[in-house]
Amino acid sequence: MNYKILASGSDGNGLIIEDTILIDCGITFKKLKDDYKKLKIVLLTHIHRDHFNKATIKRLAKERPTLRFACCDWLVKDLVNCGVEKKNIDVLKIGKIYDYRDFKVIPIKLYHDVPNCGYKLKINRNKLIYATDTNKIDHIIAKNYDFYFIEGNYESEEELEQRKMDKLLKGEYYYEDRVKETHLSKVQATEWLMENMGNNSKYIFIHEHKEVKSVEK
Repeated sequence: MNYKILASGSDGNGLIIEDTILIDCGITFKKLKDDYKKLKIVLLTHIHRDHFNKATIKRLAKERPTLRFACCDWLVKDLVNCGVEKKNIDVLKIGKIYDYRDFKVIPIKLYHDVPNCGYKLKINRNKLIYATDTNKIDHIIAKNYDFYFIEGNYESEEELEQRKMDKLLKGEYYYEDRVKETHLSKVQATEWLMENMGNNSKYIFIHEHKEVKSVEK
């Protein structure tokens, strides 16, 4: 199975699977210029700009008027507002299996500060899971998958608390409390991966923290 990470982190997120499936669209259209013509479907997770770039989605809808978009119900109105035709939107339900012939997908519930989901996919005999922007993952079972695209936003709670204290002492703005409530640490992710990975599984940490002065959502 081939994959291409177009971007990952607070500046934007986009992952292409087998040239045809885009998961998250929080990137500029320029980053899609070599890939958008091959896409068959866009799987969306939540409304934050680094996952849902309205300008890019609007451009995709214009350039690819038959391109399918799939999401849970909380994103339908926003897609329509971006110019996506309702007939091109597949409204998915958490836990239900959807068969697209070339692949199967199951939306999975995630816990963020807005409604959010991740995805399990089966494609070309490979099973993969994509989960980011969640404060926990232990409610999900994904044994012996081939690929794990899992959030590792920060190292640990201890490291996060130290960052917070360092900023407090300098009188700087801090958002570490929000991060702990809305994102997954590498410690949490690693513990979960050890419970689920098989001998031949591969994992890729995504949405890793980048130090910025402020966070805009």
